[in-house]
Amino acid sequence: MSEVVDRLRAAGCVFAEDEAALLAETARDAAELEAMVERRVAGEPLEYVLGWAAFRGLRIAVDPGVFIPRRRTEFLVAEALRVTAPGGVVVDLACGSGALGAAIAAERQITLHAADLDPTAVACARRNLTPYGAHVHQGDLYDALPAKLRGHIDVLIANVPYVPTAEIALLPPEARLHEPHLTLDGGPDGLTLLRRVAAQAPTWLTPGGQLFTETSTRQAPQAHAILTTQGFTAEITTDEDLDATVVHGVLCS
Repeated sequence: MSEVVDRLRAAGCVFAEDEAALLAETARDAAELEAMVERRVAGEPLEYVLGWAAFRGLRIAVDPGVFIPRRRTEFLVAEALRVTAPGGVVVDLACGSGALGAAIAAERQITLHAADLDPTAVACARRNLTPYGAHVHQGDLYDALPAKLRGHIDVLIANVPYVPTAEIALLPPEARLHEPHLTLDGGPDGLTLLRRVAAQAPTWLTPGGQLFTETSTRQAPQAHAILTTQGFTAEITTDEDLDATVVHGVLCS
């Protein structure tokens, strides 16, 4: 194991000891461990190598090509849980691996729907969400959802991409080189997808329904204005420890 740690450290892995332990725990034999170490040393994200990501106490299956849930996004889940009542209808839009929906369903008895445009993400989300009886759909934002949900969603979480196109080149290599740009690119100002989500949300939410989205601190005032323009009473909340910013809107009745 000391050799594995040394190889990971030489490759730039800051938490080499922890990563080595996870790789050893996951590998079924020495040959698989060697293959996993080689992938990690080559720069592949640890979550892809392991096949899972830790998220709010859960192990979320993550396949290569699927957006890796970030620890900061646990704050988005925590904020949504504050208002999610048992028996409510929750939608995880642009769900990726389904991590957010899974984390909410693990703590609340809800009717959960999740949707994503990418078939690889949808397949991954189904693996993660089947234990919660969730309905997973493929399609472009609301186009993926069954019509019967229109006007009946209590809580909508939409962790849509918010990196401005020109700033993708500045991301760490693990994200920039391995995660699909579709899952990162938020358009010229990073808010293109949020505008689409907010514009249609009032027709899908119940009166007083609530929308939660993650953004950067810099973008938060503009994201707040986008929700307000669409008829929401909005607020911005932050978690300094997680470096997380959430914009939350309540649909005005």
